[in-house]
Amino acid sequence: MGIIIILLMLAAVGLMLTRKLPTAVTLVLLAVAVAAVVGAPIVGENSIVDTVLQEGAVAQAATMIAVLIGSWMGKLMQETGIASTLVRKIVEFGGDRPTVVALGVLLVSALIGTVTGSAPAAMMAGIIGIPAMVAVGVPKATAAGTILMGIAAGMPFELPIWQFFSTTLDLPVETVRGFMLRLFPFAAVFAVLFVLIENRRRGVEHAWSLANPAARSTGGGDRRRNRARQMGDAPWYALLAPLVPLVLALGFELAIIPSMLAGVLYALVTTTRPREMNKRLLRTLYGGFEIAAPPIVLFIAIGILLSAVRLPGAVEALNPLVTAVSPANPIVFVVVFTVLTPLCLYRGPLNVYGLGAGIAGVLISAGIYPAAAVLGLTASYNQVFGVADPTSTQTVWAAQYSGVSPQQVMLRTLPYVWCVALAGLIVTAVTEL
Repeated sequence: MGIIIILLMLAAVGLMLTRKLPTAVTLVLLAVAVAAVVGAPIVGENSIVDTVLQEGAVAQAATMIAVLIGSWMGKLMQETGIASTLVRKIVEFGGDRPTVVALGVLLVSALIGTVTGSAPAAMMAGIIGIPAMVAVGVPKATAAGTILMGIAAGMPFELPIWQFFSTTLDLPVETVRGFMLRLFPFAAVFAVLFVLIENRRRGVEHAWSLANPAARSTGGGDRRRNRARQMGDAPWYALLAPLVPLVLALGFELAIIPSMLAGVLYALVTTTRPREMNKRLLRTLYGGFEIAAPPIVLFIAIGILLSAVRLPGAVEALNPLVTAVSPANPIVFVVVFTVLTPLCLYRGPLNVYGLGAGIAGVLISAGIYPAAAVLGLTASYNQVFGVADPTSTQTVWAAQYSGVSPQQVMLRTLPYVWCVALAGLIVTAVTEL
């Protein structure tokens, strides 16, 4: 039975890699197939309809709400000019010094990355940041990588990510927060090293040699920048908006969703006249729904898959197989899972926003590793996926906007985020195994 489930998972990976089916659809079909193989009834307790589809679909509800609020706040920061002002101020400070400008854009990307991830974060930081870096001579692949490495540096503080891991792995938010705080220094250090080393290795590329690629990335980008200039800079105190949820969640240990709502309200109040608040609030909320829709659909599918692999029959069937191949020794754990890191790329089997969520559920349900160790494993891989996966939306957008291919960005950034994953796995082995 376990072999059949593994074959089904491999088939699902093939469908996702070849793009025969969308990831969310593939995960739902896989969940139903797994439940059917282990003999789950159609309805009733531990059934396909009631347990896998009904309960699984809403299992990630808290994560979906957090993602929606993060997208809402991101849209608000974009419309009010908070994001563009942050980038412009940093660029003005850096002047014509490529490394200083890149480090400044890296910092802003990290701040934006604490609010929202994926393509919206890359766009908010990159629409102004990438052309500015290119203009002072930062190589275009390095410019794209700087945006992505910055977002990844802020990812340990992205509150929707905390909620996702807390819900998926059935862990207290405090446990997730603790590991993320330990992971952050490594993400930040290797992001800075990326900027310093890549700018030094590649040297300065004159702006005239990159003018055409930057220009062709953007009819819409030019319009957005012009709009930002017409709107003017956001007030200095409004620029603190990305920090509000963090201060509340970290400093005052407020729950995630209220902390994020407070950030939305702060961004609104500090940038908007009272008579315009209602319209802007609704307009950005609807815009946030458009941004959040794809990840919400994916989280519905992930919840359904997790419900399937946690069925008693699935756990019983997979337990012997997973136990046999999972390293127990901490050193072997680090070595094996470091070598397997590329399997989180190209929507591979260790991608936590795909089949990796199901594997994480199996590891916990079967008692192979403590949930906190699985957190360390998946969060470490997430740092790699968020930067170097050529199929992720933020990588594709940043690469195309810079005038390079996603594969070029992957090759440039992968060594650095692989080191971040290694560091996260070492921390996990030392503290949880």
